[in-house]
Amino acid sequence: MALFPINTHRYDPYKNYRFRVRWDGRPVAGVSKVSALKRTTEVVSHREGGDFSTPRHSPAGSKYEAITLERGVTWDLEFEAWANKVYDVSAGIVSSLKDFRKDITIELMNEAGQVVMAYKIFRCWVSEYQAMAELDANANAVLIQSIVLQNEGWQRDESVTEPAEP
Repeated sequence: MALFPINTHRYDPYKNYRFRVRWDGRPVAGVSKVSALKRTTEVVSHREGGDFSTPRHSPAGSKYEAITLERGVTWDLEFEAWANKVYDVSAGIVSSLKDFRKDITIELMNEAGQVVMAYKIFRCWVSEYQAMAELDANANAVLIQSIVLQNEGWQRDESVTEPAEP
């Protein structure tokens, strides 16, 4: 079986540096790093009465790990605006129960910039916001901000299919 059904000439897997994050129907500016999408299912072990030597295993509840997005600090306020919907420092409360959760999409692209795969992440909200990283006058690096997104699951968007590469 070919690794790529449409682009049978292709042998190399997709790279991890071409991607885009979308929310509210538009790309989010400057995202340079996205943590892994990870799901863990708990294991319930039990033994049968007649077979005490071998434990049996069955699945229990699943949980989805938080997702971290990082980007260089700019004048774009998307990270801060979303984080402020979860907690308003001046009032000490959740400031927007109506829309503090968002569905986001992570799109993977090939070297030609074509979307080849996408994941939908459901009911995300910002549990941690880092406005800027540590400042260091001796460093030579981009200043980074980040958000940590709690979520209630994700799935691959099966409507995105392998495009014919140019």
